[in-house]
Amino acid sequence: MSTPAAQPSGPVLRPRRLRQSPAIRRLVAETRLHPAELVLPVFVREGITEPVAISAMPGVVQHTVESLVAEAQRAAEAGLGGIMLFGVPEQKDATGSGADDPQGILNVGLRAVADAVGDRLVVMADLCLDEFTDHGHCGVLTADGRVDNDATLERYAAMGLAQARAGAEVLGLSGMMDGQVAYVRDALDAEGFTDTVILAYSAKYTSGLYGPFREAVQSSLQGDRATYQQDPANATESLRELELDIAEGADIVMVKPAGPHLDIVAAAAAMSPIPVAAYQISGEYAQIVAAADNGWIDRERVMMESLIGIRRAGAQIILTYFAFDAAALL
Repeated sequence: MSTPAAQPSGPVLRPRRLRQSPAIRRLVAETRLHPAELVLPVFVREGITEPVAISAMPGVVQHTVESLVAEAQRAAEAGLGGIMLFGVPEQKDATGSGADDPQGILNVGLRAVADAVGDRLVVMADLCLDEFTDHGHCGVLTADGRVDNDATLERYAAMGLAQARAGAEVLGLSGMMDGQVAYVRDALDAEGFTDTVILAYSAKYTSGLYGPFREAVQSSLQGDRATYQQDPANATESLRELELDIAEGADIVMVKPAGPHLDIVAAAAAMSPIPVAAYQISGEYAQIVAAADNGWIDRERVMMESLIGIRRAGAQIILTYFAFDAAALL
C-alpha cells in the first residue's frame, strides 16, 4: 500500500517570504520615490539682509535673494525636480500690484534663480495674489468684500505674464478662481509664451493646516477662503474641477493638501491624462517636525512614510518642505 501523503502542518502561502530581509523588501517594493519627483517650496522676502527663521516651520526660512539663489543651487545639486517660489513683499495693496511689478520681490527672485539654475532645475512660481494683497485674499474684492472672480482673472493674467518674462517655466495657479487656467493660457499664448507650463491647483481644499504658511508669507487674511477653495467634505466637486482645468489646457493638475486628501490624489491619478502633483503643506510638515522634536515619533521614518503614501496614491510630483531631507535618504 502507498503511504498517505503528509498533511500540511502550517501555512501553505507565506507572503512573509517577500519581507524577510531589507534586500528582498527593496527588490519587491511597489512604490519608489526619486529626488527628481520632489519640488522644494521656498520663500523670498523683500527688505531683509539675512534669512529669517519661520517659527512654525523649524528649518524653513524666509530668504534674501542671495540666500534664495544659494538654496536653488543646493536643490539642483541634490537632484530635486524643481523649486517653487513664493514672494513676501514689504508693501501690499488692495489689488496686489506688487505681483506683476517687474521689480516686485517674487519676480526679482525668479530672475535670479532662473539665471543661476534654470538649465538644471525647473523654476516654478506661485501665481496668486494673497501674498500681495492687504486683505489677504487670493483675488480682487468687490465693494461689499466678496472676491470678484472675473476681475481677479485679469490680475492673474498680468501676474502670469510678469512671471513668464522673469523666467518661470511653470506657473502654479493656486487661487481657485473659475476659468483661471483658460484665461491665463490665452494671455500667455497671445504674448508668445506658448511653452510656459501651467500647474493648476485644481483641488485646493480650505484647511486648518495652512497656518504655518500664513506666517511664512506674513498673510493679512481675516476670515477664510471657503467661497473659493474646496470644501473638505466634497469629492465629486473636486473631480469636476480637475476635469475643467484639464479641458482649459492645464499641463499638470494638483491636489492640496496632500495627506488629508489621498483619496482625491488617487482619483485624480485614475482619471487624468496629464501629470498629477500633490502638495504636502506647511501644517503637515509642522506636525511631523513638532512630534519628532518632542521625541514622540521618528522624524525620518514618518517623513518617508508620508511621502511614500502620497506617491503610492498616484502623485507623480510632490511639493514638500522635506525635499532636501528626503533626497539625502534616497
